[in-house]
Amino acid sequence: MSDATLHATSQDPNDFAVQISDQIESFIVAVTEIAKGDEPDSAVPFLLLEVSQLMLAGGRLGAHEDIVPDERYEPDLGPEADADELRERLARMLDPIDVYSEVFDPYEPRKAPVAARISDDLAGVVADLRHGMAHYRAGRITEALWWWQFSYFSSWGSTASATLRALQSLVAHVRLNQPLAELDGLDTDEDLAAGESTLEEEAGRVMAEEIAGPLGLRTVK
Repeated sequence: MSDATLHATSQDPNDFAVQISDQIESFIVAVTEIAKGDEPDSAVPFLLLEVSQLMLAGGRLGAHEDIVPDERYEPDLGPEADADELRERLARMLDPIDVYSEVFDPYEPRKAPVAARISDDLAGVVADLRHGMAHYRAGRITEALWWWQFSYFSSWGSTASATLRALQSLVAHVRLNQPLAELDGLDTDEDLAAGESTLEEEAGRVMAEEIAGPLGLRTVK
């Protein structure tokens, strides 16, 4: 893809930039709608689908040659960039299964798992993507693609992939009739390696049958 294509004022729908921006905008809109809680029965399956589709856009950005814009410009994102409301809505909706454990770098030896939250992760990913979308809507196409590609490697790519694993694991536990292990007070402020410390009980034992209905999952009979 040439610079001329990146800077084109009228782009073909098949152009790389148009496809990536469409995928990203679709993800932002979908997650925002899911977080409203209007259809809680389908929340988790829809999130699994949306994050999976976003990772396709991320993979395409990752496989693309380095994108370097002519100028670096940081937009004022305004109130649209505030992901606090989105985070809070997701946290309320996903409360029984929001916290999960994750290893940040599988190639770094000995790293212990840490606690993370799906709601925090999704809100952070949306904030990263909105930053690039502000460039895109202002016509700074190369800047938008550069930001999405750079932040895919440095931030939202690993966050979204961790969230995807958590969502897929949750669905698998329920569909395979496997109860979730005891959360034992797991919180994002605690180190999972500190096994001997007394953790405040936050969620107790969450069984698959307790979350299947409210979160849109059904066990296989």
